[in-house]
Amino acid sequence: MTTLTLIGKPDCHLCDVAHGVVDHVLAELPERVASQVEVVEASIADDPALYELWWEKIPVVLIDGQLHAHWRVGADRLREALLDATAVKR
Repeated sequence: MTTLTLIGKPDCHLCDVAHGVVDHVLAELPERVASQVEVVEASIADDPALYELWWEKIPVVLIDGQLHAHWRVGADRLREALLDATAVKR
């Protein structure tokens, strides 16, 4: 499995946009790829360690624990990263 972690906080407009991009990209991926992606959501409001690391960069997207994007999430770049990540694990 590939883990996509979306870090944000409640009432964050950019976080809502990033969530929409993630949902859109996953919906467009072939089922065999999308089924290999686990989405984990985390909030800096609930975790002091996440707050310390990411408070000024949310939303943050990590793929398998590695920074993929912050502030703005591009659909094309995310799609390519997920295709690459899942291809390596097949």
